[in-house]
Amino acid sequence: MVQSTKQQQILGYFIEEAKEHLDTIEQGLLNLQATMADAEEMNQLFRAAHSVKGGAAMLGFDSIQKISHHLEDYFKILKENPVKIDRKLEDHFLKGFDALKALVEALQSPFGLRQEDADRALRDSAPAFAALGKHLNGLISSEAAAAPTSTLPANAAAQVNQILKLMLQLFKQGDSPKGRQQLMTLCVKLAQLDKTSQPWVLTVQTAQRAIANPNASFAHLAPLIIKELKQASDLLLTGRASEILPSHALQKFVGTGGPTTAPAAKATPAPASTPTPVPETVAPMVSGNGVANGNGVSNGNGPSNGNGASAPVATRQRQVAIPADPKGAARALLDHFNKGELIQIAEFLMKAIQ
Repeated sequence: MVQSTKQQQILGYFIEEAKEHLDTIEQGLLNLQATMADAEEMNQLFRAAHSVKGGAAMLGFDSIQKISHHLEDYFKILKENPVKIDRKLEDHFLKGFDALKALVEALQSPFGLRQEDADRALRDSAPAFAALGKHLNGLISSEAAAAPTSTLPANAAAQVNQILKLMLQLFKQGDSPKGRQQLMTLCVKLAQLDKTSQPWVLTVQTAQRAIANPNASFAHLAPLIIKELKQASDLLLTGRASEILPSHALQKFVGTGGPTTAPAAKATPAPASTPTPVPETVAPMVSGNGVANGNGVSNGNGPSNGNGASAPVATRQRQVAIPADPKGAARALLDHFNKGELIQIAEFLMKAIQ
């Protein structure tokens, strides 16, 4: 009876969190075109489906896991292949969402989510997801056909790699007026790869201006600029130049205001709700030769401590951030532990408060 009560508590946490994620998904789907225009909102949509999938997998709800996984996959495709949303695509997404919502609501019914109902929902949703995939692929193909032909040279990727290697070598040689001039010349060559792409040209010019700033040290510029130009060139070469944007970190080095040293950290009192890192000790399991076997049981042939018991093995620390509020703490535990571990944690807590 105690075990059942604890499991009900864990289930309650999952349902509460899943309903919040479902609200996020529903709001995003009701105006999908506007959601796609905002990268952060699109990321929230993807993360919401991912979180429901993870919680369902932990608790053994296969139907909820599979349907939320379908949504997660199609949200990922939509993130990577922006298309013009039509009513048909929205309807397909909403049908898949409705199936997921119905399963989560069934968990709250007096009988819970019965296996036959879960299997039926999974079967009924399959055609909707198949139609969603087919229609989405059609929209992506149409967008690709209508896209303007790239003006990039055939060996653009090789040129980018060669220029970035030269820039890295110049940074390693140390700061000098000649080195800065050579780096700026390489930036000009990068910009000329596609002078029609304003986002690309803007990002390269921002890097060039940062290099021209004498107050910006190579130690700060080198990793930032190489990473920034590599990411931007990847987007350019894959036809996603519209997503290129110079970061705020890079823009800070432009002009005379660029920092020459790393800013000193300011000590500020932590708010009451600041998550507290709690170390979790995980002991590797010992096999016959003293090597972790992953099954949680020692076969008795490992090192002995002299009294017949296996010697303790090394432990590794994993940090888990536990928020100060109970609701947030429960969510953190659900994210980091499986079903068996959560039950053990609940037992420890029950003993501690008795």
